[in-house]
Amino acid sequence: MKKLILFAAICFSLTALGQSNKEDIDFIQSIYGKEKKIIAADFIQVEDAKKDAFWKLYDEYETKRKELGKKRIALLEQYAREYNNMDDATTTKIIKDIAALGLQTDKLISTYHAKMQKAGGAKPAAQFFQLEVYFLSVIRVAIMESIPFIGELK
Repeated sequence: MKKLILFAAICFSLTALGQSNKEDIDFIQSIYGKEKKIIAADFIQVEDAKKDAFWKLYDEYETKRKELGKKRIALLEQYAREYNNMDDATTTKIIKDIAALGLQTDKLISTYHAKMQKAGGAKPAAQFFQLEVYFLSVIRVAIMESIPFIGELK
């Protein structure tokens, strides 16, 4: 449970970044990734003979997930920068970018679920899928709770 509390705090800190720099983002992502992998390793049960292949795919996934995370942070920063002056075109672009990023993230999880199923079996792949969807949902809720809705602030 302590790990989950620490994990939630790290997730929330990702959303609390105002104007951030690359080093800050890399640092936070490395902490998040390490804590996340510890939790994943405790939860996901892979047969010994399949562990190496499964965790190699997990690490590949994490590298790609971090890149999408950087895009999410950049979109949040853009939203914060332009919040008070968003015209229709800017609002539409931000929403389209957020939707596209969501699709990319969901596709990445599904792609790696399929790869992990082949490498490690159905149950560990399903556990990976469940955990990733859970983590992503926690992050999405934390973001939505910490930013104002469009037009909320005057």
